[in-house]
Parts: sequence; structure tokens; C-alpha cells
Amino acid sequence: MRLGMVIDLDRCIGCRSCAVACKSHNAQPPGTWWNRVFTPGASFHQAAVGKDGALQMEYLPVSCQMCDNPACQKVCPSGATYTDERGVVLIDYERCIGCRYCIAACPYGVRQYNWEDPKKAKERAGYEKGYEYGYPADFRDKDGRLVYTPNRPVGVVEKCTFCAQYTSRGEQPACVKGCPGKVRIFGDLDDPSSEVSKLVRKRQTVRLKEELGTSPKVFYLAATKPIR
Repeated sequence: MRLGMVIDLDRCIGCRSCAVACKSHNAQPPGTWWNRVFTPGASFHQAAVGKDGALQMEYLPVSCQMCDNPACQKVCPSGATYTDERGVVLIDYERCIGCRYCIAACPYGVRQYNWEDPKKAKERAGYEKGYEYGYPADFRDKDGRLVYTPNRPVGVVEKCTFCAQYTSRGEQPACVKGCPGKVRIFGDLDDPSSEVSKLVRKRQTVRLKEELGTSPKVFYLAATKPIR
């Protein structure tokens, strides 16, 4: 099994519902976003850019690319970053020493450092007393490694996990469920009958910076209809 994702750029409307769902379900502290949506060529989101004498907009959702050859894992001195049996690149929060070598090595800029205690961050952001968000319990993989906790320790690196707390029991990631345009398709790339596998075989796809040899498991269906 190799879990992967296909993102249909023609369907993306730039609403950022994926980013909000991801943030809410994974209890990300203020200022932390595992999922982002860019407007390529523009200085800020939802701004049109000139191309071939016309204005147009395109959107590019970016999160962890779940590489088969992850640069982040190679430089991790503590073994905190690892790839599980499903092909998902994860971080063991109990092993992470906060050196941030992985942040420097990742060519996609998707890893983020947790600078402060999440509980204090929530208080600073003005959340009401007692309010909590996200999946409410710790999640450990089959070997007992802590790959999700609603209150991550200060001084660790974090990123998208393909919602390990959900996908481990056969559910879809929060970004897939929360997308109103059905832009994201998730499944087993090694299963020839899965929708993601069929799309990768039959449609023209691109992967971000694949010339670096990272072999991402996130595939983009090339946009053919930019917004004008």
C-alpha cells in the first residue's frame, strides 16, 4: 500500500476550505497552516495576473508531498521523521529534537516549527476558556510512535500527516472531506482499481519539483481552464 493524493487544478476555486478543515481537525496553533492555497504569479491570494494579454487566476494547493524519497527523512538525526508501512511520511513528536534540519531540507516549504505551547497560543489568540478544537485524543501508530496530539510539545516540527488519526481507520483526510469542489482524490496508489491509481495512469499529471528526485505521492491534474 502507498497512500497518495490527486489534486484536480481545474476544479479548485481557491476557497481554502481544505486549509481551514485541516487546521481545525488537526488542532494547529495560531499562525500554523499545514495546508496552503497559492495564486501562482500573484503577490497576494485571489489576485489576477496578466498573461498573454489577459488577466487570469490559477490556484495551487500545497501541503506535504509525501515523497517516496523524502529529503526531510534523510537529514533527521533522531529518527523522528519516518515513513510508515502505508507510505505516509510522519513525525514522532517524542523523538523530534527541534533541530529543524528537515525544514531546511524540504524543497516544498511545508514543515513548520512549533514555537510555543499550544495551550498558551490559544489563550494569546483570545479563545474562550475551555474551548478546544481538533481531534481530541493522542494518536500513536502500530509501533506506539506519537504522530498526533492535540497539544503538541513546544519545540517540535509538524506537518500534514494525511490525517493519520482518521485514515488509519479507513476514513478520508479532513481536506478531502471538506473540499466543496471535490478537488482532492485520496487512496492507494498501488491498487490499480483505486480512483487515484486510475487518474495517474489515464490523465496528464505533474508533481512539484520532481526533477529533484523526491518522487512525491501527490499528483496534480494539469489545469486547462484558467479563470479569466
